[in-house]
Amino acid sequence: MSKWVAWYMVIVMFLLGIAPRVDAGLSPSELLPADRHYNLQTIQKVLESKIVIERLKAFGFSPDEIQAKLNQLDDKQIHQIAQKIDELKVGENGAELVIVALLVAILVVLIFYLSGHRVVVK
Repeated sequence: MSKWVAWYMVIVMFLLGIAPRVDAGLSPSELLPADRHYNLQTIQKVLESKIVIERLKAFGFSPDEIQAKLNQLDDKQIHQIAQKIDELKVGENGAELVIVALLVAILVVLIFYLSGHRVVVK
């Protein structure tokens, strides 16, 4: 039995080890004047979200005040805000986690089936 557990751990560690590390990304290109419109659209989509609207109201900001603040920002600041919004990954990688968990479960069942062992819970 310990031999099977050892092989199972080897396989699991191999699968976890082949996942690529994401330590670096591409550096952003220089800000072009045409990007301001795209960046403002990105910010506006987030500002139109129901949760964001409620949160900003809780802080005491009205929609007119928010627009006035956005109009005061320069291109670089707007680009930075839009980049931070794009970096947010809410709820992502959930599907990959489920797939990996299912693969591990299938692997365990397959190992038990091929070895002829049964799991009995008493």
